Amino acid sequence: MAIVLNSHPLSSYCWKVLIALYENGAPFDLRMVNLGDPGERAAYSKLWPTAKIPLMEDDGEVIPETSIQIEHLDTHHRGRVALLPDDPRARMQARLWDRVFDNYVMDPMGRFVAQQLRPETERDQRTLDASLAELAMAYDMIENRLDPRPWAVGEGFTLADCAAAPSLFYAAIVLPFSPRHAKLSAYFKRLMDRPSVRRAIGEARPFFQYYPLRDRLPSRFLAEAEDAG
Repeated sequence: MAIVLNSHPLSSYCWKVLIALYENGAPFDLRMVNLGDPGERAAYSKLWPTAKIPLMEDDGEVIPETSIQIEHLDTHHRGRVALLPDDPRARMQARLWDRVFDNYVMDPMGRFVAQQLRPETERDQRTLDASLAELAMAYDMIENRLDPRPWAVGEGFTLADCAAAPSLFYAAIVLPFSPRHAKLSAYFKRLMDRPSVRRAIGEARPFFQYYPLRDRLPSRFLAEAEDAG
């Protein structure tokens, strides 16, 4: 029985797991979830009460939370890329950077974008300002501590990079990198050139019209038509 990923093509957290699946090479079925439909949301919440996406199913087992999903994939369906390194120190670093990108890039970015879904008169300026400040802090932290080798934990693409790619993709639209973030900018370019990341972006492209900051999307992400394998 194939892995099932309940997902939506615009969700940064869904991209995180999709990138891991594309890196891993395991077969899976992708199911798009419309949480805006009350009936579909009610049915979906029976799988896991939070009704959050993505949600992984594997041979009758329901696996929530993206970092756990990727660890499940790496443990039970180890593929061509070891997303959790075997070396204990490197494994700890992969988990640490995964938390950094989720908690300090993905989350404030998400809070900022959520405000854009409100009428302009109802947006909370304190939330907007705090989100931008947290992103700026995160950029500086990443710039100062990023591994000088190609990926977040060295030579190998890991869980940390799966988290970094979608969080930085959307965060750079909310708050572009400054000239002082040279290492971060170079890392971002490597991420965007990764075939698994390009594939996730390509699959999301038809849905970018629904993204609230679509006017800020760089033209290269709207125009590229590449296939990534």
